[in-house]
Amino acid sequence: MSAREWIEKDFYRELGVSSDASGDEIKKAYRKLARELHPDANPGNAKAEARFKSVSEAYGVLSDTAKRKEYDEARRLFAGGASFGGGGFGTGAGGFDVGDLFNRAGAGQAGAGGLGDLLGGLFNRGSRGGAGSATRPRRGEDVETDVRIDFTEAVRGATVPLRLSSPSTCSTCGGNGAKPGTVPHTCTTCGGAGLVTRSQGAFAFSEPCGDCRGTGRVVDDPCPECGGDGVSTKTRTLTMRVPAGVDDGQRIRLAGQGEPGRNNGPSGDLFVRVHVNPHAVFGRSGNDLTITVPVTFPELALGTTVTVPTLDSRVTLKVPAGTASGQVMRARGKGIARRDGTVGDLLVTLQVAVPNNTDAKAQELLRAYAEATAQHDPRADLNAMLDQGR
Repeated sequence: MSAREWIEKDFYRELGVSSDASGDEIKKAYRKLARELHPDANPGNAKAEARFKSVSEAYGVLSDTAKRKEYDEARRLFAGGASFGGGGFGTGAGGFDVGDLFNRAGAGQAGAGGLGDLLGGLFNRGSRGGAGSATRPRRGEDVETDVRIDFTEAVRGATVPLRLSSPSTCSTCGGNGAKPGTVPHTCTTCGGAGLVTRSQGAFAFSEPCGDCRGTGRVVDDPCPECGGDGVSTKTRTLTMRVPAGVDDGQRIRLAGQGEPGRNNGPSGDLFVRVHVNPHAVFGRSGNDLTITVPVTFPELALGTTVTVPTLDSRVTLKVPAGTASGQVMRARGKGIARRDGTVGDLLVTLQVAVPNNTDAKAQELLRAYAEATAQHDPRADLNAMLDQGR
């Protein structure tokens, strides 16, 4: 791709973000589009594959702070009325000197930095025209996936398998793209820089070398598995340890398990977002487990002891006489134990269970109880507050 084509592309529109989008917004937009357009999700869809490449190209520039700054500056300069043409740029009303924007080619005159150096940086080329960094090691992209586990696994910790289909370093060629027994050689066209310079009128432009596809290396006998890319899509199985006490929605980082790096660069990381299935009996509040236990009115009025289940066994709690429905009792140390040594409690909510049906004898006794406690108004405090507010 030439410098002209690069600058005329609208990478912000490609990702669907504004030109003042933050780095996190750009990353979020890219990941969403990458998941939707990835070739694995669209087998045989050439349009989706082309769009995936365009989105990846846009992210490659906008995710790099230095490249994004250079790209924005170049677009601002061209937006001011400058355009590419056979004769170069015209001088604007402000009288700017074209020599200040580009390094002159073929005339033996070096520019004063300006856009020539700017484009040099954008295309991984040094401002002095030396070998660039097209072949420097580059870290692989981070990858994110999801896993769902049971409530008890989240509380106690678990080891879960992950099955991933993702790019990985080719096992046949070890990532160099060459057939086993052969090695790549330095591209003679670009001298290993990955970039070539061509002249257009009075200007010189750098663009990725077509012979080596910008890698600086040529593979004469490509690897039969990856076709010379050094990366192949594989299905792999990883084993991940979920720590005890993990929260729903928490991300776990697996270092070096993301996409492989380029030119022997380090691999990215894999981030696994954990989703926890709810439990039929227990809930959770931080490190505490919660449970609601049904009790009868006589048990609360007269006092009793109740046996409450925990995740591991059972615990007995003493309920004092006169305890109100909805009261929360605490069984210390029966909650969630984390790796840092902290242990939560079991919070037990006592709730009166009202029978759906009562026989004649029970109804007679309830009426007798109602008559015996007729002087007690359970809503007296509520009515008094209402009267004060009037």
